Amino acid sequence: MKNIEDATMWYDTGRMWFAIIPPLVSPLTFIINAPFGRFTPKEHSIFLVDGIKSWIFMELVFPLTFCYTYLKSPLSTGPHPPLSLTHPSSFLGALLLVHYLNRAIISPLRTPSRSKSHLGVPLSAVAFNITNGSLLGAYLSSPAAQAYLAGASARPAFWVAVALWAAGLAGNIVHDEVLLNIRRNAKAKGKGRASPPPGKRQNKQEHYAIPHGYLYRLISYPNYFCEWCEWLGFALAAAPLPSLVSGEDFLMTVAPPWLFFMSEIFLMLPRAWRGHQWYHNRFPDYPKERKAVIPFLF
Repeated sequence: MKNIEDATMWYDTGRMWFAIIPPLVSPLTFIINAPFGRFTPKEHSIFLVDGIKSWIFMELVFPLTFCYTYLKSPLSTGPHPPLSLTHPSSFLGALLLVHYLNRAIISPLRTPSRSKSHLGVPLSAVAFNITNGSLLGAYLSSPAAQAYLAGASARPAFWVAVALWAAGLAGNIVHDEVLLNIRRNAKAKGKGRASPPPGKRQNKQEHYAIPHGYLYRLISYPNYFCEWCEWLGFALAAAPLPSLVSGEDFLMTVAPPWLFFMSEIFLMLPRAWRGHQWYHNRFPDYPKERKAVIPFLF
């Protein structure tokens, strides 16, 4: 019983901070660019690390943490949920692993090149993925999740939410592929990375161009928008809506799938806005009608 009480205390503490920190950090990132990708510092620094290797390392943390926590079932004294795709908890866990198989391994290994990243970025991502993976693993193996997901496979709403997840994943991959093709085409034409001026010890800059097609006709960051759809669908399938009666009620009732979805918006929205401005400043002919990340709205 003592172990369950300790696990519940850590789980509730983790949920509370995961609900508080992203909204606090979000306003700062409207002003300060996260130092990776197109915002990687140009000056050479010992704190800059390989973009592809650091990405793989930081994203692999999530599936490893999630699997460990899910199998340990820290919030349950009963039998572990069956490791079968016919069981809703394990099925939803498999959806998480499918996403991170692409995000942590397939996508970066198919990337022709990636800008270096400041060491602080992968370290921050590791902290995020440990927290998120632990919370989601603990939740999906908990009695609360088993009660909510009982009979889920017979509910049409569950499969509609899963379909939204699948559409979001597909959209995320398709729009990322547009960006990868820009890099591949540039490499094939001999452009690749732009070299620094002679005598300047700077990082080579990636080749950038205006992406076109699919939702790029409407927004600058459809890959972000599709990922939000993905995690909205996952949250709708996996957990009840949190109470919005008061801040205290929200913190008491919000489940990790909803925290994941909301934190993605808080942390990615500022980067999309800054990147949207960067496109307009970099390319004078950038389409004026495009929004940043939400079609027709923002």
